[in-house]
Amino acid sequence: MAEQLRSFLRLKQVKAVTGMSRSWIYEAIRRGEFPAPVTLGARAVAWDSISVAAWQERRIRESASQRQENASAAPARAKHGG
Repeated sequence: MAEQLRSFLRLKQVKAVTGMSRSWIYEAIRRGEFPAPVTLGARAVAWDSISVAAWQERRIRESASQRQENASAAPARAKHGG
């Protein structure tokens, strides 16, 4: 079975594909909510493209789930004047 080729994404690319700022990315890493970078050299880091893609998929699922929860709660709020 052939393995999927991984790419390294530099910070500029990670910011572009996530839409998040540098400070948000590093804070999310600190909280364990975003993949940590891989050290490439003494002064270079990059993110594994597959790890970033997995984070994106989780965010999409969480967002869809949140929308469904909000939609199902809306009729209940309307009945109670909320």
